[in-house]
Amino acid sequence: MRKPIVLVLGLASVSALTVSQAANADMYKSGGDGLYAGLNYSFIDIENGRDEVDVGALSAKVGGLVSPFFGLEARAGFGVDDDRNNGVEYSLDNFFGGYATLNLANESPATPYLVFGFTRVELEAQSVLGTTNEDESDFSYGAGVNVDLTPELAGNLEYMRYYDKDGATVDGLGLGVTFSF
Repeated sequence: MRKPIVLVLGLASVSALTVSQAANADMYKSGGDGLYAGLNYSFIDIENGRDEVDVGALSAKVGGLVSPFFGLEARAGFGVDDDRNNGVEYSLDNFFGGYATLNLANESPATPYLVFGFTRVELEAQSVLGTTNEDESDFSYGAGVNVDLTPELAGNLEYMRYYDKDGATVDGLGLGVTFSF
């Protein structure tokens, strides 16, 4: 009578251990699926002819993974730190856009990705002569990596070229967090 009980308990223990190890292995697998939202702080470099300034921006994103390798997202942000050059104060008022991501899902907690889409940026330059606003859209692209910290939380590092037209460029290096649902 004791052998069947010991056998059943032994099989139950092995099964529980196997399920536990599979759950831990999935925790470190990249390229999860579903919806996500994130917050980023970006160090933005604005170049226009001879002028170059560095400003800061906060942004949010929402998106979803269609598959572990392809996602769609929307982003919006606003400037939080202005810069001055030759008596002119430059700022990034706001930006928003729609993007697609190509993700390199793998067995590690890090998911490298490429991102591309369109961004509308609004820049402002203010001097004693007045204020000039520029509101433009352009094709945007970048690359980054999400690193899973928990199954629901990832850290993020990303480079993005938001705008490149008529001798003016807007580039950003962002740090952030992403929450999966």
